Amino acid sequence: MSEGKGILYGVGLGPGDPELVTVKAARLIAAADVVAYHSARHGRSIARRIAEPYLRAGQLEEHLVYPVTTETTEHPGGYAGAMEDFYTQAADRIAAHLDAGRDVALLAEGDPLFYSSYMHMHNRLTERFDAVIVPGVTSVSAASAATGTPLVQGDEVLTILPGTLPAAELTRRLADTDAAVIMKLGKSYPEVRQALSATKSLDRAFYVERASTEQQRVLAAGDVDDASVPYFSIVMLPGEAAQPRHGSSPVASLAPGHSPVASLAPGHSPVASLAPTPTPTPTPKGSVAVVGLGPGDLDWITPQTRRELAKATDLIGYFPYLERVGVRTGQTRHPSDNTDEPARARLACELAQQGKAVVVVSSGDPGVFAMATAVLEEAKAWPDVPVRVIPAMTAAQAVASRVGAPLGHDYAVISLSDRLKPWEIIAKRISAAAAADMAIAVYNPASKTRTWQVGAMKELLLGHRDPATPVVIGRDVAGPQENVRVVTLGKLDPAEIDMRCMLIIGSSQTQWHGDRVFTPRYYPG
Repeated sequence: MSEGKGILYGVGLGPGDPELVTVKAARLIAAADVVAYHSARHGRSIARRIAEPYLRAGQLEEHLVYPVTTETTEHPGGYAGAMEDFYTQAADRIAAHLDAGRDVALLAEGDPLFYSSYMHMHNRLTERFDAVIVPGVTSVSAASAATGTPLVQGDEVLTILPGTLPAAELTRRLADTDAAVIMKLGKSYPEVRQALSATKSLDRAFYVERASTEQQRVLAAGDVDDASVPYFSIVMLPGEAAQPRHGSSPVASLAPGHSPVASLAPGHSPVASLAPTPTPTPTPKGSVAVVGLGPGDLDWITPQTRRELAKATDLIGYFPYLERVGVRTGQTRHPSDNTDEPARARLACELAQQGKAVVVVSSGDPGVFAMATAVLEEAKAWPDVPVRVIPAMTAAQAVASRVGAPLGHDYAVISLSDRLKPWEIIAKRISAAAAADMAIAVYNPASKTRTWQVGAMKELLLGHRDPATPVVIGRDVAGPQENVRVVTLGKLDPAEIDMRCMLIIGSSQTQWHGDRVFTPRYYPG
């Protein structure tokens, strides 16, 4: 402890209701020599109002008034400069008390370290003085209580976002989470509404204004008047697992402490029915989603695929692919080897017919040499089972990106595997693509039992291509043993190619410069 100096207490006051101030916070507020708090230029401090029942006579008060509350200012350093000067001056005022040996309780709505002005003082003062943080109930907890709806359950992921983010960034982050809280609304609400609409989540989002106070309002997020939204309001987007089962929706003008699913005390008049009449539980309807994980990097799994994986009851797939998917409570896995695709497709439809939410997992894109076609073919015999295909990055795209843009113009995609089609067809397609001067992405070039196809393909290509044509060899791209290199067609060694490889054969126009390969989008003449 700093000898002879006071202690700085960062005191969380909770979201607004004085009864939500913790016992520890109330005790320290009453004991402090100095109580400091912020307000806008109008002088009305929300923090002081919350703490007022716990103040005592004779305490010194430091009222820290923000010079600006918007980014419009005549300060030579703009808004940032004005705020920097303010925080420096405010820290000096508090430091004077601490140097004199007086303990200071610096009040913060909610929690001191959660989107709070206290942090600006903490960063400036704790190098010289001791500080104690007193956590508080956050507005997130109060708003969740006001809606009477759990935010997240099980393994669902909650993301907390400032509404001041651009609409495009809000949309991206909403698409990549199970549940969300959006704070700092005010003038930013139109962008927040736009992001909710873009992610098809507006109809299940709550709007909570001044949570836990006498002015609390709870509305459906889509029913809010943009012009009436204060800064101290929040949008709550519960995870799908937390949604009410009988279609209840957010309601308006609820008093603090009342839940939209509870009975109101006499004298309260709800805007909408708070206890929906239960309806018979319908027979569950299952479905099948065929998703792609991309070539291997977890960052390449799309938000849409992540959402499908999160809400699945059953996962079906080749066991190494299922290993890439995190285990979630309540999900059943059905791993298999990589040979019997019809059996996997049949199991998916059987489980969906029983009401299960089934996800069939593929590597790369599910519609490119993967499970989508097998499932769709099987589903012809299951007319009541809906099947959706969720796109993903292909292996061809991943390998191409490692060297530049070898697929920048027309290209063909061919599998060398003759397990499901005869070599005569494969050879005809290779020759046709080569004669048309197209770049070629080659899947499944070789395996332990297929060792001659790459050499045969090379001979066919040399009948149409210069031996100097660049060939990209990508092995285990985005995996732990990734190796990507470029050779000429004439020096391509079939013995070096295995099932972990993918090849990209350039066209006559493909250029190779150092470690960069690209095919121009124009054609001579």
